[in-house]
Amino acid sequence: MVKYRVLRLNVSTGDWKIDEYNVEEVLGPIDIALKIHEELATWSKNVFDPDNAVVIGTGIFAGSKIFGAHRLVVVFRSPESKTIHVSEMGGAGYRFIGCGVNAISVEGRSSEPAIVFVKGGEKGVAEVNIRRMQWNKLEEIYRGYDGYIGAYALEKYLIDTFWNEISSMKARPIVVGPAAYKTVYGAIISVDVDFTKKKFVDGSEEFAARGGGGSVLAQAHNVAAIVAGGSYKPELPKQLTDPTEFLKSMKAILGKDFVQSVNEATVKYRFDPSIGAGGTFGVNYPHYRELLPLFNFNSIYLHKSIRKKLVDLILEHFWKPVKMESFDLAKSWTTCGEPCPVSCKKIWRGKKLDYEPSNALGPSIGVFKIELSRNLIDLADQLGFDAIGIGHVVAWLLESVYKDLLKPEEVGLDRKPNMDPMLMNIDEWSVNAQLAEKILKGLVEGSTDVLRIVAKGVRFACKQLNNMFSDRVKSIGVRFEDLVLYQPYGEEGYMTPNYYWTPGFLLPLPVTGKYWTNYTTTFSEPEEFAKVVATRAIKELEISNTGLCRFHRGWAEKILPKLYELVGAKVDLDQHAKKLYRKIAEYCIKANAKPKLVEGEKAKDVIATLATEFNVEEWNKKFLSNKEDAIKEWISRAIKAIAMQIELPEAWYKDI
Repeated sequence: MVKYRVLRLNVSTGDWKIDEYNVEEVLGPIDIALKIHEELATWSKNVFDPDNAVVIGTGIFAGSKIFGAHRLVVVFRSPESKTIHVSEMGGAGYRFIGCGVNAISVEGRSSEPAIVFVKGGEKGVAEVNIRRMQWNKLEEIYRGYDGYIGAYALEKYLIDTFWNEISSMKARPIVVGPAAYKTVYGAIISVDVDFTKKKFVDGSEEFAARGGGGSVLAQAHNVAAIVAGGSYKPELPKQLTDPTEFLKSMKAILGKDFVQSVNEATVKYRFDPSIGAGGTFGVNYPHYRELLPLFNFNSIYLHKSIRKKLVDLILEHFWKPVKMESFDLAKSWTTCGEPCPVSCKKIWRGKKLDYEPSNALGPSIGVFKIELSRNLIDLADQLGFDAIGIGHVVAWLLESVYKDLLKPEEVGLDRKPNMDPMLMNIDEWSVNAQLAEKILKGLVEGSTDVLRIVAKGVRFACKQLNNMFSDRVKSIGVRFEDLVLYQPYGEEGYMTPNYYWTPGFLLPLPVTGKYWTNYTTTFSEPEEFAKVVATRAIKELEISNTGLCRFHRGWAEKILPKLYELVGAKVDLDQHAKKLYRKIAEYCIKANAKPKLVEGEKAKDVIATLATEFNVEEWNKKFLSNKEDAIKEWISRAIKAIAMQIELPEAWYKDI
């Protein structure tokens, strides 16, 4: 039977050990992470306590011939939600698995910023070293190195300084940027390396970003980078490693050719001929059209005819230039760093563009010129931010200044933004890009009192700013939380949603901010909506725990049990995933971070306006009559139905 192996590393002392588990006991990285967090009782500690843990690992199929099986999954206690969060980066597991273990658990705190080296040999982990760097040196690198700043500068410095080790290990460094040390919005980042040219592979930058895992790695453990790789090859059956045997076994399982099955299931992410583009950026804009969230989600208040005019501008000035250069003129595509026919990374002028970061630092902040958005995404990435989450922060601050809750100088700006969607002038809106750049830099630098507060988290900042500017809040009649979207957790936690106009990201679920939900832009009876939420939460958890890319879910979900049988694990995957989901829910309760009803007016309106958009007459009347009661009824009924389907305890929904 295949074993799942985890390296337990204490970066305070440098001590380490390897634990092994039968695959039926530990199917993947979420399993082992929950075991470790349970053992350490991390729910009882501060998020940035050194006795916390950041678990970074692959699924059991890393090292196989399965396309998409090399995601690196990161599980940690989030400084945003205050409970367990799961974040993933594509492709990085392809190099990582050579280090000799499936996962690394980072524990303790280094006295100085640490660079962890884990080298694998033929029999497993051969060497573990911790190189420590003075903070002044790390800051110097972050300020600029070889044309890069932040996280990219650190990775390039590591490549240049430790090239002999990195190239011999064929390692892909995993790093954090200054945003991880200075805010709660820090991502974990890795850019793939071209070992023949000693340079980055354009477009193959990947991020385990949602939830602030980079901030925990930096602030709790003082780990700036992990370099893991080597010559170890996992002990997997020939049906998964030998090319001929693999294709034969997959055809028997799928009933048809493997590559054909993959191509059919990944049309959106590879290339959709009906649209003439591919990838999330290429497909989502022409697909969602008037349902796109624009101007900090204020588009939900606009008539459909106005939204159509805005979308026409987006398609012409934001989407079309990418389609022309990256699809019509040349196929500027690459992979996340592992062999895969999908090549979902669509590159425009040297930068990978996905829908959510592009919308976060584009139309959601009123920027409709793709070249301006591209530069903002690159800045956010290099500083080491979660681009999706920081987009909400920037949009919220811009709207707060626009509506006079804040003065420009209080967030380091020299003028007011333009957040008026009715203007229909992309040049006038473009000032927002310059202001967004100042905010991104100001958050890392802590340039104003307000930005230093915001760096600690959105929900915390809302409460602080309501008190600081109580006269403005009273005179304007708007609280800070009314202008930003988040799902609240406990008294302090929160999670910002993904960029879809849907109730699915604003439900009191154990894990939000990722696709473990129904993210369809629609509105229906709560029990009907809940069925899809519960099903997708479990299926997406299974894919995450397997270390498979969710872009491959179309074919992979159908055969996961048979794949596990190949490594000796005969389990009921749905029941196993439900058990894991319940463990996360129990963790929320123990951490005093149980999710609550949405508390901001715009968050409530995301749900209420959908009843109007889809002409659901009964619910539209309820929302117009008493929005508070109707929101509570819809969410309470939905979460009860979800809890019953997943078998969450009654305590989960009874007080919602």
